[in-house]
Amino acid sequence: MIPSYFFAHGAPSIVLEDNEYTQLLKSFKDHTPRPKAILLFSAHWEEPVQTIGAAETYETIYDFGGFQDELYEMTYPAKSDRSLSEQVQSLFAKHGIQSVLNERRGLDHGAWAVLKLLYPDADVPVVALSVNRYLTNEQQYQVGKALSVLREQDVLIIGSGGTVHNLRRLKRQSEAIDEWAEQFDNWLQSKLESWDTEALFQYRERAPYAQEAVPTSEHFIPLLLAMGTGDPNRQAKLLHRSYQYGNLSLSCWQFS
Repeated sequence: MIPSYFFAHGAPSIVLEDNEYTQLLKSFKDHTPRPKAILLFSAHWEEPVQTIGAAETYETIYDFGGFQDELYEMTYPAKSDRSLSEQVQSLFAKHGIQSVLNERRGLDHGAWAVLKLLYPDADVPVVALSVNRYLTNEQQYQVGKALSVLREQDVLIIGSGGTVHNLRRLKRQSEAIDEWAEQFDNWLQSKLESWDTEALFQYRERAPYAQEAVPTSEHFIPLLLAMGTGDPNRQAKLLHRSYQYGNLSLSCWQFS
């Protein structure tokens, strides 16, 4: 059964950077069996109903401003997999999760920036998936769990977001890591590694500095979705954690 992953996508410029985290992503394909296809939940695609990408070839969405000109020249023309999109919809229906197909929307930077580092040739079919911040945390987990069977079919499932993501607290010129960000991530690590879903579903009440780390939930949701796909075995492994701008977390979790 192929593992699933959570990748923090950081700032859009991550795709141009060379550091320990981007090196991990760039070498990912060298240490991982080639998947048949990729399912990717992006924090930057929010819908009130679970939506499944089904574009024949995805356009590249530049949903950001003020970054390097080179970013706006990049493309990621991944193809979708209509049969897999329909299989995902069928699995959701089986588990009582309403969903719709979308044949028009392209890939936002939460999707393509990560994918361009993982599979730069855009040669693996992709099914993009939306997130819904209005579900409970347990419901998020169940959405991921509904797709766990696809891991047995060599489908790579990815959640793309950020565990600590507070743009108002960023320190562009600082190399020091804010203690509150580390304390939140340390708590999160202990609960993920022990698969303490009760605590994780109540992270806002239980985790230190949860409001600072997660002022809005859309970037945290992909972690719960990816974790849900690992429910059959319940094994979580932290592959990397670092920070940019004082507190923007760059983390990678493997669920197997």
